[in-house]
Order: sequence, then structure tokens, then C-alpha cells
Amino acid sequence: MKIAIINKSDSTGGAAVVSLRLTQALRNLGHDARLIVTEKLTDYPYVTEAASKTGVKIPFLAERLKIFLANGHNRATLFQLDTASDGLPIHRLPFVQEADAICLNWVNQGMLSLKEIGKLLDSGKPVVWTMHDMWCMTGICHHAGSCTSYKSPAGLCRECPLMPTGSRLALKTLLRKKKLYEGKTGNRIHFVCVSNWLAGLAKSSTLLYDQDVSVIPNAFPIDRNTETNIQDEERKDKKRIVFGAARLDDPVKGLSVLAEATKILADKHPAIAQRLELITFGGVKNPDSLNGITIAHKHLGKVDPSAIRSIYESGDIVVSTSEWETLPGTLIEGQAWGCIPVALDHGGQSDIIDHLQTGYLAPYSNDAQKNATAIAEGIIWAFQAPVEVRTAMHKSVCDRFSEESVAKRYLEIFNKSIRDS
Repeated sequence: MKIAIINKSDSTGGAAVVSLRLTQALRNLGHDARLIVTEKLTDYPYVTEAASKTGVKIPFLAERLKIFLANGHNRATLFQLDTASDGLPIHRLPFVQEADAICLNWVNQGMLSLKEIGKLLDSGKPVVWTMHDMWCMTGICHHAGSCTSYKSPAGLCRECPLMPTGSRLALKTLLRKKKLYEGKTGNRIHFVCVSNWLAGLAKSSTLLYDQDVSVIPNAFPIDRNTETNIQDEERKDKKRIVFGAARLDDPVKGLSVLAEATKILADKHPAIAQRLELITFGGVKNPDSLNGITIAHKHLGKVDPSAIRSIYESGDIVVSTSEWETLPGTLIEGQAWGCIPVALDHGGQSDIIDHLQTGYLAPYSNDAQKNATAIAEGIIWAFQAPVEVRTAMHKSVCDRFSEESVAKRYLEIFNKSIRDS
């Protein structure tokens, strides 16, 4: 089978990483899968650029300009929104025309317009859209936060919190999506959510409540025969906490919550705090954001993807303090390579962690101080957890997230869609 997988990048961001993994997994099963991107940073021959750098910039800038004019020239929200008003003519690419099935992933910021997605549907090919955030079910935002305007039956995004009062951009975009999803040619999109949490939100939305929605997690390169955790000589009595992200001080990642958790540990559990070391990796826009950490700490900066495994293998605990996550890959990678996960339970974390069996799910609160306390308690639990937890979590992550099992589930959808068409 020929499968065209479409994503903005082949390595920048979580959606890019898992799109490339899915491409490789399908190829390993004998299928001609190719990844089509606007930003190619790898040298894989099966990754194809959709257009020249100039060609990519034109729809990107056109869409940003329209949003900038509509949002009152507010730069703060400029990249929190997407309208898919402009995009590239992907349907003209030879491999897309040859493909038996098309898999859309993260295709925003001028890569695909809604009109172009309609042309892909008009081709009659099965179209599967993997949702890595909420954009497919909202008007223009990637995560709705506390806003519920997108929910059915009357969710019409009339007053978007990210837009000036009276702006109709969110509503107009939502109505365009609604028309697209109705499938005027009879060919409808099959949506895939990467977690049950995200699928629950989709089924409560005015756009996706009556659409075909499946849950398939992201694929991860997991070795079933490897369960590793390396203790170097200089830290026999210490345990390492790993915390990583593309950008550590992105407000969504909750770095301040982790810093406060370390303060709680240092103040209330000094004996344990002295035996902890925090290892962070990823970009940092504001270096001062790391100043509040009160246990031993080493920041590695941006690291090559090939080095991430060794970081987890030398760690003991992996922490996620994100305000929300669809399916946090750091927790899956940490489990696969020997780190017990501790995370706020607000998103797809419960698809990864069985509380007190394969990790610790800290109750989420709108109160950051309560979240910090809960994370500190989780770290203490993981610090004291028996070896059986690591054995259980490794088996669990192998069963749920191996590349082969995920690829086979996508193939089931492609084959069914082809049979039904």
C-alpha cells in the first residue's frame, strides 16, 4: 500500500517525531509510506519537501497577516491560532496522487488550507487525520483551556477569548470546518485521537460528536528485551529526576510548578531532597525561569534526539507538570528506558500511567501550589517505589506503544476505509 503522511516537519515538535516514527514503522511492515513536510531536517529519502522555501513562506505569511489584522495586532496570540485560510497544493504532488491512503497530522501554519483538505477528500482516497491537539474540534485555537464554546450542541465559538470582542474569525472558521467534515462528496475524514482524554473532548464537540473517531496512541521505539537503569558510581545514594521539553519554560509545561515542588521537598523532606538531582533538557527562552529550583540541578540545554535515551537510562524518575498534554511522549520514553513517571493527571497521562502500579498520577488543580504539593508527593512515592514498579511499567509501555502495534492499527483503518469506499 502507498501511504502519504503529511506533517509540517520531520523533527521539530512532538507531532513531527511521531509522524516520522509512524512512517518508518509502516515501511518496516512492507508498505511504501512517505512523509511530506514543509520543513525537512533529516536526510531520509522517504521524507519529501512539499514546496520550495519561498513557496512555503507565501501561505504561511498570508495566514499570519490575516490573523494579525483580525486579532487587533496582538503578537501574543499570533501563533496560538490557526485558520487554515491558506496552504499548499499538496494534491498535485505525484506521490499524493499515487497514494492509496492519506494520513494528515499537524498541518497548520500555512501548510494545508481547509479548501485543500477538501480537494484531498474529493480524490476519493481514504483520509485519516491524527489529532495531536484540539484544533480539529475548535474554531481556531489548539487548546481551548477553560473555554467550552466548541462543545455541542450549540458550540459555535462566537466569542473567542483569544480574539477581540466582536471578532467573527473563530465562528467563520468553525463553520468552514463543519462544511468540510460533512463530506459533500460522501468521503469523510476518519479522525484519530492519540489519547482517550482527547477523544472524550472530541465526542463532546459540535464538530466531531458525530464523526468517525478512533483512539490510537503515538508510536515509540521500544525494545521489549531491554529494561535499563544505569547507576554510576558517584551517585549510589542519589536518584535523578528527568524533565525535558522542546521549550522548558513554555507556560504550558509548568516549570514553575516543578520548581515549587523542589522547594517543598527541600523544606519539608530535606533528607530526601539531598539525595535528588534534577536533570533538565530543552530550550529555554528565559534563563531566569530555572532559578527557583532548590535541589541539585544540571541543565543540558538542547540535546540531539539520539542522546535522549541515554539521559533517561541514567535517570530514575521522569516528571511532567504540564497543564495539559494529549499524550506526553516524555512519560512513555521515560518508562521505556527505566524512569518511573510522575505527572499531573490532566490529559492523556492516564493512558500511560496506572496510578501506583506503573507510576504516579497527581490530582490536577487550578491552584498551582496544590499541583506543586501533589508533584512533590509523587516524587517521594517514586523515590521509594519497589523494583516491581519498573518491571510493570516496562511491560505496560511495550504492550501499548510499540511501533509495530501502532502501525498495524493504522493499517486496519486504511484497509477498512478502502473496502468501504
